[in-house]
Formats: sequence, C-alpha cells, structure tokens
Amino acid sequence: MMTESTVDNDVDVLVIGAGVTGIHQLYRAREAGFSVRLLEAGDGVGGVWYWNRYPGARLDSESYTYGYLFSRELFEGWEWQERFAGQPENEGYFNYAVDKLDLRRHITFGARVTSAVFDEGSSTWVVRAGDGIEVRTRFLIAATGVLSIPVFPKVPGRETFKGVAHHTGQWPDEPVDFRGKRVAVVGTGSSGVQVVPAILDDVASLTVYQRSANWCTPLSNTPLTDEHHALLKAGFEGIRERLDASQSGFLHQPRERKAFEDGEDERRAFYEKMWTSPGFSKVISNYADTLTDKQANDAWCAFMAGKIRELVRDPATAEKLIPRDHGWAGKRPPFVTGYFESFNDPKVSLVDLRETPITRVTETGIETVGGLQEFDVIVWASGFDFGTGALTRIGIRGRDGLALEEYWADGPSTFMGVMCHGFPNFFFPAGPHGAAGNNPRYGEDQVNFVADMLEYMREHGHTVAEVPAEAEKTWNQMVADLAVHSSFGEHSYFYGSNVEGKPRSFLLNPGGRPILRKFLAEVTEGRYAGFLA
Repeated sequence: MMTESTVDNDVDVLVIGAGVTGIHQLYRAREAGFSVRLLEAGDGVGGVWYWNRYPGARLDSESYTYGYLFSRELFEGWEWQERFAGQPENEGYFNYAVDKLDLRRHITFGARVTSAVFDEGSSTWVVRAGDGIEVRTRFLIAATGVLSIPVFPKVPGRETFKGVAHHTGQWPDEPVDFRGKRVAVVGTGSSGVQVVPAILDDVASLTVYQRSANWCTPLSNTPLTDEHHALLKAGFEGIRERLDASQSGFLHQPRERKAFEDGEDERRAFYEKMWTSPGFSKVISNYADTLTDKQANDAWCAFMAGKIRELVRDPATAEKLIPRDHGWAGKRPPFVTGYFESFNDPKVSLVDLRETPITRVTETGIETVGGLQEFDVIVWASGFDFGTGALTRIGIRGRDGLALEEYWADGPSTFMGVMCHGFPNFFFPAGPHGAAGNNPRYGEDQVNFVADMLEYMREHGHTVAEVPAEAEKTWNQMVADLAVHSSFGEHSYFYGSNVEGKPRSFLLNPGGRPILRKFLAEVTEGRYAGFLA
C-alpha cells in the first residue's frame, strides 16, 4: 500500500480502477505525455479478475478477443492456454500487460476513493482516498467497472452466521477449504453455476438455492495449442478488423437463415450443433430470428429444455432447472461446464426459493419456510449492482455540488456511456449505456475517444470538456427507443431488477458497437463542437 507522500498530489489525468479499461486509459494518457496516476482499491491489477477469485471463475468471451488489441507486440507476447481462460490466467495476463507497458509505477494500490469533488474555480477535481490520500487532477476518469459492487439478498441474520461465508465478488486470496464441508451456494447466475461443479468433488454436501432458473448452455471450452497460437498471431490484423466491424465485439458470425425456413429435422440438427458451439455463438450465430420472433425463440427453448431433461436424472429437479419466466437471452445466458450433471450426485440438492423462500440466516445455517439447514460454508453468488453501482458510491460531486447519485436517481443519464452533463472533465469509459457484448471492445472505443479528446484540448487551449444537455438527451432517448426491441426483459439485471429499490432503466447500449462508434466518430470528426470551453 502506498501513502500520500508517494502519490503525485497534482496530475493531469487521474484514473480510478486497474481493470481492463482503466489500465488501457492509463496507458493512452501516459503515452500522450500527460502526467498520470491510477488509484486502485485492491492490492493488485485485473479488476473483476482480481476480486472474483472464486472456484470456477472463467471468461465466456474468447480469451484472445478479451485482451488488448492496441499493440501487436502485447498480443503476440501472451499465449492464452484456453479458449475461455480461468481467473488465474486472466489475472496473470493483466499483470503481464501492466509490467510490459511499464505502468505499475503509476498505480497506487489499496487506495479506495471516498470522494471526488469538482472545483469550479480551477476546473479541476479534488479526489480523496483512504490513508489520507488527496489528489487534484484536471481530468477524472472512473474506470470502475459495471460488475464491481456485490449485492446480497435482504434476509435477516446474514451477518450472524458463524461459519465461513464469502460473496463470489469478494473472494479471498487464500483458497477456501471445502473438503468435507456442508456447503450452500445461494444464487444460480453466471457465478453460481460456475462454483457448483468446481467444488463438487470436495464437499460433503452441497445445497443450491435458486431464485429463478437460467437458460444455461455448454461453454465448450478447449485448450489452445501451438497451432492455435501460430494462427492467432498470423491473423492479428484480421481479428482486429472483424471485431471492429462486429455488432457486439465477438468473432462469431451472424446467421441469415430463419428458424422455420428449415424443416423440423434440419432445425434439430442445427440446434444440436448450436448446443455444443462455444460461448456466445449460441446467441450470435443462432437462427437470425431467435431473438426477435417468439415462435423461433420458443423452439430453441424447447430444445434446451429437452437437453436439461436428458442431463438431469431426477425429473422433478430437471423441471425446476428449466426457466419459466423468460425466453432465450431474456436474461444474460450463463455458459456452463458440468453444471446440470452436478445434480445427479446424491450429495447435491436444489432448493427452489419461489416455493420455499429464505426467512433468515442463523449462526449455524439457512432457514427457509421449510425449516433450518446447517452449513459450514455459505457462498453468496447473488450478483452485483450492475452498471451504476460503483459510480454512485464514490461521492462524485459536479457543478454546484450536484451529486451523481442524485442526478441518476431515476436511472443513468449519459452520453455514449462515457460522459454526463453537469460533471465537467469527468469520464467513465465502459460504464452504464456503454456496452452490450464483449465489454473490452466497447471500452477500447471509449478509451480512445477520451484520450483523443484530451489531446485535442491540450493542442487547442481548452480547459473544460462537458457534454451538452441536448446531446445527452438524444443519446438517452436512443437507448430508451432501442431497448424496447431488446431481448432482455425487465426482470434482467440489465434493468437493475436484482437490486431492491433500484429504478428500472436499461443499463446497456442496445445499439451495439456500430452505433457507439458512429456517435464517437461524429463528435470527434466535428472537433467536439459544443463540448469544449
């Protein structure tokens, strides 16, 4: 941990967060000749891959499309071991990148930001963090991530439990010992479905508490061989071009054919192929009308339900694992390895919280309306305050002391998911309204937009950057209009529905990467007209 005496008290650019976007933004600002500093709450880099150390934590974007693409040398210098890398490899990658780019000397670890206040007299931000750290900066960039604030169920007694309890998003560095333990996993979203098979062999018993089932499909992970590495290195430029042109930042190719243009046998054969295809190809390369036509969506869901019934031997358990409240991609679909098969083990049981809700947590376990069950370990896989959670907890104050949490009281109001009116010289790349797919690719676009704007300001003598209210209103209306056509329902955490009391508003960019790049290019090519003073 570094103290105030080791921090530059005045810098041009201050970045908050050493995740994938913050590291890139720090690099761009440093390379442009700005004085820089990054404050990181944790003791290491990696963002989500530093905090989420739980067993089974893994990418569901292809590793080589998730990492940095701004440097061929950086790309070729790291050989991913798996198509979908696990947490240790991801954390290792970001440490490699930081050291290769010589950025570590600009990072202050153990520095959780507690306030950031805009000083109108000097057009600077005064940022305070733990250990008495105070930094004044011209430009404040909060790369705090959209999945960084854990959420717990609001049940009485949670903190009274005397066993071991951890949220997947706040997992300790030291491994948790599951051997011979009675374990509860609460939550069956993307984290919970990874934890269950990862700890199965060690536990004495495993009870999975499910509020709502999800459409889980196989991740289909594979090792990457020397041949793969050679192909990736040779294809670097092509990979980058294809990702830049894609709707959602993936290499998967959209399919033009519609579901009922095929006969039943052809359709089933295609679904069999889809079922074992890797990761998000099941969303992007499925029949073209799967996300837009209910009948087509229902057909794919019926196929998946049949697969679940094949994989889970107990019919009653299988039925509970089949979603009833949403179709395919009505929520973010988790991708799994061995999840459904875990329920065939006699030491695994499923509790449907819609039938038997949790009433309280005791010193020894979890009590539902059906009674008390005692545990040694509780894993809270209960999700995150998506999108706005971190930004509204920093204590950000803009013009006239305007609090960001008040400005966003009814949901985020942004321009391109990177700026908002009333908060000059403040940027939040890869924030709410910013992405709708492979997040690092969207973050890359926003990082470059911010860096280019700061360079332009320096070259042309501008001191203040602020989005015009009308431009922000136009972007927000676009988000609202396109969200109506999104496959995600209002019960998805992309609407904030998993956080009690959070206003329901769409937190993604439903226009995808092409829309984002179009808006960014128009502002840049227009020389930031109306944005600078």
